[in-house]
Amino acid sequence: MKISEILASSTKAYPSLEIVPPLRGMTKDELLESIAPFMEFSPKYINVTSHRDEFEFRAEADGSFSRHLIRNRISETTVCAAIMSRYDVDVVPHLICGGNTAEEIESRLDNLAFLGINNILALRGDSMTGEKRFTPTPGGYRYASELVEGIRSYQGSSSYRRSRGLDTEERFFCIGVGAYPEKHFEAPNLDTDIENLKKKVDAGADYIITQMFFDNQVYYDFVAKCRAAGITVPIIPGLKPLSTVKQINTLPEAFSLDIPVELTEEMKKAGDNKAAAYRIGTEWCTMQCKDLIAHGVPAVHFYTMGKSENIVSILRECF
Repeated sequence: MKISEILASSTKAYPSLEIVPPLRGMTKDELLESIAPFMEFSPKYINVTSHRDEFEFRAEADGSFSRHLIRNRISETTVCAAIMSRYDVDVVPHLICGGNTAEEIESRLDNLAFLGINNILALRGDSMTGEKRFTPTPGGYRYASELVEGIRSYQGSSSYRRSRGLDTEERFFCIGVGAYPEKHFEAPNLDTDIENLKKKVDAGADYIITQMFFDNQVYYDFVAKCRAAGITVPIIPGLKPLSTVKQINTLPEAFSLDIPVELTEEMKKAGDNKAAAYRIGTEWCTMQCKDLIAHGVPAVHFYTMGKSENIVSILRECF
């Protein structure tokens, strides 16, 4: 079922999850068992992130260095297929600009359509390891808005539509895009970032999922600014509970976000008490989730990052 259809038909907020593809060496059964604790809460869909290939330089006998491609994780498409083989849940693979040409994107779309996967989260993706700024792949897309346009253009071709029995109006893929309530770190200001977000929506995005935040007012203000800018599609809030004290420093650095003073001070008080820090982070996220639901959000998206116990606790309290 398309996410746009789920959003249109839902009468109350629902949970969704995001997982990271496992490193090579994990078995299919191990992956599926790691997801099992979430399934009692009937998440509407599970997002599966996509990661750029990495490269390493190896010294050769003559003193020179050669560059070697490294793929450490199972592909998002493979993970989606594994989830679908056991669980009755929709999957949303992430599709990124980085590391892909337009032709490779088309091939991935063919693979997804073959599997019956009709939901995509379209993202620019991060810069390559060692690069300060994002560099598009030659023959690829520079911005997520271009990627959305490419997906819609590909769907619009007559041969594509005929091969899937689609009429001239129906779209096979439902496309989501990402947003930063506290602005993307490369954007000069939030207003400019929202202008760029609107380009993604105008290109054909059906809904938006936000990056994590820890102050709900940030989300409410962001939604109001988006509506004022003419963005009308659903905006789903994304949450992640803090689980360690060090995350009050690592998450702002990685995702360009603020941790509220109150939460920061409480986490500092926990000190070396890992259980206390875990509890404080879980309780704060539970409070956020309840408040968001009370304010009528369409859904709440959880970034699991390989953790399940804290998310399960929040789901049990809120859903």
